[in-house]
Amino acid sequence: MGGNQREEQNLNEILKLRRKKLKALKENKSDPFVIEKYDRTHTCQIIKDKYEEYKGTGVSIAGRIMTMRGHGKASFADVQDRYGRIQIYVREDEIGRDKYDEFTSYDIGDIVGVKGEVFKTRKGEISVKASEIVLLSKSLQILPEKWHGLKDPDLRYRQRYVDLIVNPDVKRNFIIRSNTIKAIREFLDSRDYIEVETPILHTIAGGANARPFITHHNTLDIDMYLRIATELHLKRLIVGGLEKVYEIGRIFRNEGMSIKHNPEFTSIELYEAYADYKDMMELTEDLLSYTAQKVLGTNRIVYQGTEIDLTPPWTRMTMLEAIGKHTGIDFASLKTQQETYEAARGLDIDVEKTMSKGEIVNAVFEERVEEHLIQPTFIMDYPVEVSPLAKRIPDNPDYTRRFEGFIYAREIANAFSELNDPLDQKKRFEEQLKQREAGDEEAHMMDEDYVNALEVGLPPTGGLGIGIDRLVMFFTDAYSIRDVILFPTMKPRD
Repeated sequence: MGGNQREEQNLNEILKLRRKKLKALKENKSDPFVIEKYDRTHTCQIIKDKYEEYKGTGVSIAGRIMTMRGHGKASFADVQDRYGRIQIYVREDEIGRDKYDEFTSYDIGDIVGVKGEVFKTRKGEISVKASEIVLLSKSLQILPEKWHGLKDPDLRYRQRYVDLIVNPDVKRNFIIRSNTIKAIREFLDSRDYIEVETPILHTIAGGANARPFITHHNTLDIDMYLRIATELHLKRLIVGGLEKVYEIGRIFRNEGMSIKHNPEFTSIELYEAYADYKDMMELTEDLLSYTAQKVLGTNRIVYQGTEIDLTPPWTRMTMLEAIGKHTGIDFASLKTQQETYEAARGLDIDVEKTMSKGEIVNAVFEERVEEHLIQPTFIMDYPVEVSPLAKRIPDNPDYTRRFEGFIYAREIANAFSELNDPLDQKKRFEEQLKQREAGDEEAHMMDEDYVNALEVGLPPTGGLGIGIDRLVMFFTDAYSIRDVILFPTMKPRD
């Protein structure tokens, strides 16, 4: 018999033994699964943090057994809850022989409730001397081996519940994620923004250049789309007079997966009447600085070995200035599409002759500039062709009042002085429709109702979108976006 076969057989025997133990418990009328509630008075970590206050006092804790060590008529175990671990000390003469024998049959992974007295062992370890132990849930599976843990990334993402149990840093990542969202809300609420909710099911996919997921509504007998952005509904609320709104929520895009992309992700979008994209730059700096300070206690974070300083103000450059700095070519001086095309080809950038001047400029930026934007940087004034919802620059109408914020060569924020001219907006939608008809599945659809909302009147407005997942990646030094999404999208196993 080969090693793998032997190991599999041993595992099967362990699993059978655990089920056999559960059956015996049920026969002895000690079925843990009939217990509905357990009253605990303290968490593991607070007992350790405030030992001087709790020593000699009675406590009640609950958690999962992570280690067990037996010494005849006395045993030790480590119990883990959300906040940490504490050692329990169990003696036969303290809880009785029958209960002690039952306790020694417990397995790593079982969930227990423990009542007892706080003390220190001779080795100085803060512990709870058990006077009563109750089995609250029997684990029928096997936790990963103590020293090696759960390392296989694919298995970690598929079985996040096990990952959270055995890898403490993972739990920390998601606590940081929760605190990040909480801090963002605090910041915006303090500035009189209103949090709102808009539909996830859309009849028209709009607000971003992205391919949507399609579903079907049976009663209406129509196809619908999972939202690719919250933008157009939020701007309708600015039209309606709410003036300052934000939404934190899931976005769905039918695109590839990578260390930076998951088909469903979380973003925040916010809109403020009577503001412009420069106001949004200041808000972005202040928001990220506030959040980092609140969650991490510093504006200086280390990501993948590189120190990033979030302290305002961030560097500001126009797209054309950034291209000039990193390629040595002044694309602003190129007057025709042909000149722009030839300059891009001279940089070995794969552009098509059918691309517009603005599309070529954007391609040059993505290929030659983004990789250099390590420290927080705002890139401003994007070509109109790639910014169908942003205001044109009056004296340079081929470009728009749009910026993107970059950290570590990754887009973290996208913002506009919002286009509020309904006639210009309709023309841009029509241009997008032509691109869709030519095969671009990511081009915008026509949204007549949104144009109607602009005709009612959208005040001058600044808008901003920030990717929550990417921000949390920076705060937790996570290499992959899957490390900051509790249940990332995974290909089903065969």
